[in-house]
Amino acid sequence: MLNVTKTVENGQGTISLEGRLDTMSAPELELIVRDTIPGLTALTLDFEKLDYISSAGLRVLLSAQKQMNHQGSMTLTNVNPAILEIFEVTGFTDILTIA
Repeated sequence: MLNVTKTVENGQGTISLEGRLDTMSAPELELIVRDTIPGLTALTLDFEKLDYISSAGLRVLLSAQKQMNHQGSMTLTNVNPAILEIFEVTGFTDILTIA
């Protein structure tokens, strides 16, 4: 299960994730990201309470990053060591900005 909290203000968007980003929850996040990105110059994804990410979740992140490359920046914050290891193994640390 994934809980998503979203705030948008002055072209800055933050999406906080809690739980599991997997095959079941990735489509929901994809819709939220697609609805949030237009008009943004900066997008922050807060992973403080994210416990797990699957390849479906990685696909959503890659898609969001590609969109944000055209209009601003995307940053991931509070990435826990287990998820960071997944990013390192998959090469996503070269693609994503992790703060």
